[in-house]
Amino acid sequence: MKTIKLIDMTLREVNALKGGALTFKEKLEIARGLDRLKVDGIELAPVDGGKADQLSGKTIAAMVSTALIAAVDVASGDLEATWESVRGARHPRLNLLAPLSPALMEYSCHKKAPAMLEAIVRQVKAARGVCESVEFSAVDATRAEGEFLYQAISAAIEAGANRVTLCDTAGILLPDEFAAFVSGVKENVPALANAELFVQVSDEMSMGAACAAAAVAQGVDGVKCVAVPAGYPTLQQLARFVEVKGAALDIAMNLRTTELTRVSGQLNKLLQPHEENESPFANMAIGDAAGVCLDANDEIGEVVKVVRQLGYDLSEEDNAKVYEAFKRVADRKHFVGTRELDAIIASTALQVPSTYHIENYVINSGNVITATANILLNRNGEKLRGVGVGDGPIDAAFLAIEQIIGHHYELDDFQIQTVTEGRDAMGSALVKLRADGRVYSGNGISTDIIGASIRAYISALNKIVYEAN
Repeated sequence: MKTIKLIDMTLREVNALKGGALTFKEKLEIARGLDRLKVDGIELAPVDGGKADQLSGKTIAAMVSTALIAAVDVASGDLEATWESVRGARHPRLNLLAPLSPALMEYSCHKKAPAMLEAIVRQVKAARGVCESVEFSAVDATRAEGEFLYQAISAAIEAGANRVTLCDTAGILLPDEFAAFVSGVKENVPALANAELFVQVSDEMSMGAACAAAAVAQGVDGVKCVAVPAGYPTLQQLARFVEVKGAALDIAMNLRTTELTRVSGQLNKLLQPHEENESPFANMAIGDAAGVCLDANDEIGEVVKVVRQLGYDLSEEDNAKVYEAFKRVADRKHFVGTRELDAIIASTALQVPSTYHIENYVINSGNVITATANILLNRNGEKLRGVGVGDGPIDAAFLAIEQIIGHHYELDDFQIQTVTEGRDAMGSALVKLRADGRVYSGNGISTDIIGASIRAYISALNKIVYEAN
């Protein structure tokens, strides 16, 4: 029985669809989900953003156990930087993308066939010099001139490529036409006996899965696909095909199908834009409900304007501190949304001496008891205790603090997020309190998310008390 390999392009294709705007955390979450599914390979987008793309590639490489594939544009890609991003992977691979149709060669690379052939051979040899596993992807292969296509594939294999991918980039063929195309390539390129053959089919006519299935019936070794709808056959479609026709075609796959529905649903929920066109990763927002999105090119005036829109009234000194911290974050990633800006303000602006300190707290909560919080604070050496009963442990904790201070402040916003992974993950909480028309934010970090929330509330409270004195 032949095992069909499935290479997932979600990181590569969704990043392209979003204009390269996937955040660092989005990339890691996608890679982690795909690794759980045991796909045969995870393909990254070409390195296009310098250090940020390299960093995300290195992090994913150290994290996943499946093969990691880095895409490189033959004509313009930075092979050295791309290799650096994945060389630490357990199973690294370089995928060299080269357009072979006359239109794409001229439009995207400004090259004629002979020059493109030279570039392919040169880049494949260079890639094979640093990585033993090299793939050559014939982009727009179905619209290429037959003889040149066969020549290019043969030259790539001779130069060191051990996998070839045929791409129906335009998605213009019917299943039987694509099957005939694959069969023709196999007949005219004897060198394919020494390389794996994959297909990548656009779903332009909603026939991507059918064309991929037809190619599998012709004996290809694997298919490029995506975990969420992104213009190519999905993992779920191909899994269903193998489930139904696997016995008849004598094929199987390594995919962990018991996890497929759950993981695909999670990734789809995370990556599909909300009505407000914001990223669903609250702590890594590309935009937000107000439509605010800043980047490293924004001057201090633009940042301060957004800070004021969020309700903060900061001094010139604090505005300067916020902008300095903003620049550090913006230089590391593409965009900074207002949720990130909130966190920056909480951790840099209005840093004041602590009036209230946490001595200890006890929280009782469960599905059969009412949540209670018993908190002991220290104010200038005086021990103050408060007890709160609320709808949940955090609500009870905030009510206990209000009992201690004898005042209720409007909770303008409250956010919780994880900052590390695993069972002992660190949690970060952001609390925004409104007092006398001004907004004060506090940030707290702890392995206990309730503790992080209490610390965030006390941080914001200390700023209010300091301003009032």
